[in-house]
Amino acid sequence: MSFSKCVCLICQSTIAIPKKGNVERHFRTVHGKYDTDFPPKSELRKRKVKELKSQLSGQQSFFTQHTSKAKAATEASFRVSHVIVNNKKSFQDGEMVKEAFVEAADSLFRDFKNKAEILSSIKALQLSRSTVTRRCEAMAEDLTQQMWKDIGDCECFSLQLDESMDVSDTAQMCIFIRMVFSDITAKEELLTVLPMKEQTRGEDIFQSFKNFIEKTQLPVYKLVSITTDGAPAMVGRVNGFIAKCRQDDAFPDFLNYHCIIHQQALCAKMLNMKEIMDVATKIACSIRARSLQRRLFRAHLEKADCDHSELLLHTDMRWLSRGKFLQRFRELCPEIKEFFRVAGHAEYKQLNDGQWLLDLAFLTDLTNMLNDLNLELQGKDKTVINMISSVNAFKRKMQHLSSKLQRHDLANFQNLASELETQGKACVQLDSARYTEQIDNCLSEFDKRFQDFSLLEPVATFMCYPFREDAEVDSLASKIATLFHLNSSGVEDEILTLQADIELKSRAHGQFWNLLTEVKYPNMRKCATSLTALFGSNYLCESAFSHMKIIKSKYRSTMTDEHLEVCLRLAVSSYCPDYASLADSIQCK
Repeated sequence: MSFSKCVCLICQSTIAIPKKGNVERHFRTVHGKYDTDFPPKSELRKRKVKELKSQLSGQQSFFTQHTSKAKAATEASFRVSHVIVNNKKSFQDGEMVKEAFVEAADSLFRDFKNKAEILSSIKALQLSRSTVTRRCEAMAEDLTQQMWKDIGDCECFSLQLDESMDVSDTAQMCIFIRMVFSDITAKEELLTVLPMKEQTRGEDIFQSFKNFIEKTQLPVYKLVSITTDGAPAMVGRVNGFIAKCRQDDAFPDFLNYHCIIHQQALCAKMLNMKEIMDVATKIACSIRARSLQRRLFRAHLEKADCDHSELLLHTDMRWLSRGKFLQRFRELCPEIKEFFRVAGHAEYKQLNDGQWLLDLAFLTDLTNMLNDLNLELQGKDKTVINMISSVNAFKRKMQHLSSKLQRHDLANFQNLASELETQGKACVQLDSARYTEQIDNCLSEFDKRFQDFSLLEPVATFMCYPFREDAEVDSLASKIATLFHLNSSGVEDEILTLQADIELKSRAHGQFWNLLTEVKYPNMRKCATSLTALFGSNYLCESAFSHMKIIKSKYRSTMTDEHLEVCLRLAVSSYCPDYASLADSIQCK
């Protein structure tokens, strides 16, 4: 028997139905003289049977080995294709990688006895442009299937979505999903990328999303919240995307939030120091805009033996660039003044204005603090609880620094302290009230913009530590019931039962909410899963757009929307393709 088939050792023909009678009939009719030539139980017959078995085994191993090598080459091509796309390279780079493999192998395996076999295996790699494209499509489909399985298994999920133009002026709508499972663990994944070919009004975005839901049968009843930016197309009261979703009966009652990172950046923009930014930007552009000026300034910095060799630029579209731009500009102010003097250009009077330079130093310090908060809010797997905590910590820090500034304590304002020391107290006086007012205005803007989270904050505090004895149970239960559409009296009863549970209190740790049974604490478990599902920002979308700018660059502007989604999914997914199964599926075709 071989691979469930009955093979004759003598003629190597296959018996259709492997039954004893069929085998005996074949032997008598085809090999009738065999018993005469090789008598039964004789040594001659034993040697002949052994020889025939060896021949058959050799033939089978040859084909098995060939199949094994082909499968290994196919699996390797999947792995290499994944590396290529994960690094946002072109499909056709596979041919270059293969060529590099062959060249490197010639040196690396020069003294190996099986060098020829190794080179043969490398040359068998299938890495042509069309092959890499097919491999990536298959892997993206595999990742998509894994995601849809998790969507089916999860208890609930939230969405974040944002849109951005690609290099061919197509608006690409990125949608990420955060799934929470029965053990209160979460997983974030790219749900889809929807190309918007025409307008990007709220109704257009909604219709595109609704079509996607109907096509994929997304279990929208599990939806807890949607996080967007503050664009009118998203949050417009009548025709915005969120409003359209709420008007549709297919959608459940859900929460929606304006991205915390966007809110924080808008708060930073409200600082009443536009004149400082305008002048600094104008000076930087006057140097950087002309190639000759830029080269001369770099040469000037080199002669002055400066730590920096270039002046940075700033745009409003890049929030984090402002702090770095101001810091570099302030550090190079003396060299900028000297450069203008030597070059004979008209100097900007602000560079000699002591009060303007103090304002610049203060704005640099405050902007650096806001940038630090912005960076803290970014990253994957950031829960809304983490982000609210970061914002509250920043607000308390600012209140503390404001009181210190009133006492002329500049320990946390290094640039301001340095500028005062440079100018000398006799030349300029620190107007602390001027700067504390700026901090207070910034804090007021934070309070105004983060009102959406005021209802969520006490609930988040309770979820972090549910055994606080000073918690107002009535108020807390009402807020939880309002947020997650639960029965207020049932929530109140479960909170009281939970806080009195001695066993649970002794086991309070990171996986605490997973200990609660669905039978005893249905409302508390729903609250825990829903809160865990919330997105606090659109960071994943913004990060995906950064990937998109590299993937669909001006050199690959003709890339189709389908291939853009394939490349994005492979670049940002937390799933790993099942290479072995994918290789098997190719072998079977």
